[in-house]
Amino acid sequence: MSRAICGKVVRTLKAVLTVGGRPRDWRMILKMLTAPAGREALAFEYIRGSGIEIGALHRPLRVPTSAKVMYVDRLPVSKLRRQYPELNGQAFVEVDVVSDGEKLAEFEAGSLDFVIANHFLEHCENPIGAVESFLRVLKPGGIVYLAVPDKRCTFDAGRAMTGLQHLIRDYREGPGWSRAEHFREWRALVELEFRNDSQRSMETLTCQSYSIHFHVWTSVEILELIVYLKRDLGLNFELEKFIRGKSEMVAILRKA
Repeated sequence: MSRAICGKVVRTLKAVLTVGGRPRDWRMILKMLTAPAGREALAFEYIRGSGIEIGALHRPLRVPTSAKVMYVDRLPVSKLRRQYPELNGQAFVEVDVVSDGEKLAEFEAGSLDFVIANHFLEHCENPIGAVESFLRVLKPGGIVYLAVPDKRCTFDAGRAMTGLQHLIRDYREGPGWSRAEHFREWRALVELEFRNDSQRSMETLTCQSYSIHFHVWTSVEILELIVYLKRDLGLNFELEKFIRGKSEMVAILRKA
């Protein structure tokens, strides 16, 4: 991370990271940004009790054996396999609850100890609303475990980063205004560029409600989103940890 970006990140985090109403020391903030913990280590540190993992497919997060995980997806496994033929041969986790992971309507408020959403937020048409849903279903003190790919390290490298104002508009007006453009961009810069064996038409992608990466970010944009959720939208959480890895960012949010 460059010095300029690191400075911006630290200033951003200081705006929202508090202990007892007072800002955390900047050394602690830098430690959060550079700590070497990986996904598994963070899971064993924070995941307790009963909760859900959204969109795990063939890569569920390894959690402590004492934790009880229900797997949530928008489709049953048989239909997921038809949507993702490139994952043939991979073992999918069984879907326990078929639900729209952005809304989690099948879950009561305050009913879960954790929500795991790894490489899910970029698939959300309304990421702000999705985080609201995650926090709604958590008990006080519950954990949102959120891993998001750094777009520079994926097939999204050529796409423009999603700005905060775009996300706010998706939240306030609904994502319909931007859906077609997202599909057009995905087809032009991902389908045709990297998936020459499956050049699906716009109509096919739209009719299938294919789960593309609607939004793409780096660590700076994700932190700006977290600041907005906490400071401007007033969502009730604390940022416990933020790790910038080689190809993804992991954020641990605790419901206050």
